[in-house]
Amino acid sequence: MELRAGRIAELAGRPVGRLTRRDVAFGLLSVDPGDALESLPVLRRGLLAAGNPLSAAFWESTDQMLAALQAGTARTGDVRVWLEATGTEPSSVIGLHVWDEPPERSQLQAELHSRLVRHLEEKLAADEIDPDGLAIGDAEDQQAWSRIQDQWMSSPLPDGRVPLDMLLAEQDAEFLAEWAEADAEALSALQVVLDEVGDRPLPLGELAAACAAARAMIGEDELAGRLLAACGPDGRAATVPDPEWWLRLAAGVVAPAGDTDDAEVAAAISALSALEHVDWLAATAALARGGPGTPAGPADLARYAREYCDDDFDEPAVAELFGYVAVLWRALAATDSRSRLTSLGWWGLPEAVRKVWTPAPPVAPRPAR
Repeated sequence: MELRAGRIAELAGRPVGRLTRRDVAFGLLSVDPGDALESLPVLRRGLLAAGNPLSAAFWESTDQMLAALQAGTARTGDVRVWLEATGTEPSSVIGLHVWDEPPERSQLQAELHSRLVRHLEEKLAADEIDPDGLAIGDAEDQQAWSRIQDQWMSSPLPDGRVPLDMLLAEQDAEFLAEWAEADAEALSALQVVLDEVGDRPLPLGELAAACAAARAMIGEDELAGRLLAACGPDGRAATVPDPEWWLRLAAGVVAPAGDTDDAEVAAAISALSALEHVDWLAATAALARGGPGTPAGPADLARYAREYCDDDFDEPAVAELFGYVAVLWRALAATDSRSRLTSLGWWGLPEAVRKVWTPAPPVAPRPAR
């Protein structure tokens, strides 16, 4: 199938004489690479006749890209670099924002991406962007192209919106919604297990000893104490055995709440945060079903997670992440010196995980005065 300039003009919604390199690139990608390669001579003649010849550097890079696509040697990143070298295709990553693929873009992403394309076209027309320089990887041209995008993304639009702020806010909202959905699914699965297990009594004597030990440990300089202090929602310690205080500390292991300048503690918190819902669900379900005495060392917890998963699973890596969990659970007396589940852990660990996954109740509005 021969691809002519007129067809690309239809796809781009503008005359042949005003087609950009980006328009041509996307037009060529819309057909089989072999057809696109065969169409290049007639396409070049059509653009030349319309007074829009583009450049030799563009056609050379295009020929190379289509040949690589036809041979199956082109990677996704190669195609992305070629598209961005047109000068008017935005960078796939700008600041902390990553553009989704076109079919997956939200309405906001689609709008702002189109606006940015138009802005880049204006800068290209003003000779502030050199696509031939981009094609050969010239550092200064790359910096100029990136700077134009950064400035546009961080500057207010006529309606006052700042593109980057809007996109990051939407990204955060989507992440929180996805996380809440994962919480709900995991909580539902855990509840099924706990219903099967039945009553798990709170051992008050073990709780009293655990609270006293945790209070003493938080005041010390050992890693476990520093971690407990950082993972918890605040630094206050109960002066009496308090199930809620113990649960807050145990919940902090699953969802660390604090920031720290302590590099060792920060590394541990990163490891805890890397564990996924399925890891916690698998480990907690196995311990709840097994009861006191169930092995709960790092390798055991990783094995429970592997048995729960159907896909590829890096058991040694997950065991390493669970290493910090084992340290903290021992500090909370949820496990004993042999890394086996205690009666306190049997009661408390499922409750702590359930606490993390249960949505907070909405805050009631304050009555107007």
